[in-house]
Amino acid sequence: MKKFEIICPIRKANPYRRMTKATKEHRTLPNLLNRQFKQGIAGKVLLTDITYLNHGKGKRAYLSAIKDAETNEILVYEVSNKITLDIALNTVKRLKKNGRKLADGAFIHSDQGVHYNSPQFQKLVKKMGLGQSMSRRGNCWDNAPQESFFGHFKDEIDMRNCETLEEVKREIKSYMTYYNHYRGQWNLKKMTPAQYEGTEKVQII
Repeated sequence: MKKFEIICPIRKANPYRRMTKATKEHRTLPNLLNRQFKQGIAGKVLLTDITYLNHGKGKRAYLSAIKDAETNEILVYEVSNKITLDIALNTVKRLKKNGRKLADGAFIHSDQGVHYNSPQFQKLVKKMGLGQSMSRRGNCWDNAPQESFFGHFKDEIDMRNCETLEEVKREIKSYMTYYNHYRGQWNLKKMTPAQYEGTEKVQII
């Protein structure tokens, strides 16, 4: 294609991946979690990921969330119509802004997405006194509980009638309240995440 100057408009190069290769500053981190999601301490294993949300007529929003692997509670989340680095940074910043109580040795686990191996993201995580862990390349099972949450979320909420980002945010806020405070879960002894969190001993960083 290069030889004959042929250009394909489909699947253009991801600018973030191109930036990663160019700077060589982005780096992946080892899988410290090793699928040990339940460690008996609330506020220690923090799972994060970003998913897309189709809404309205051909519109798309993005949801970034941090989930407590022990209690299944969604601690914080961020919604945007752009999938820039800011969505991941703002999600982590909300942990501090909201005064979330975390355990000693708390760490964030994610996939190897460009947002999470960004120097800015890793610097912010370290500044907050958190460790960082990453799934093995292309292995969704290493972050299964977070993937599962997004799956249930999309099954239980319909955003086709949401025309604006503000409408999307309202729907998400309503669901998060329902999920954390009213939706009992079998693996939490039929309690909600908020109820189960109350039975755990939480230490402050």
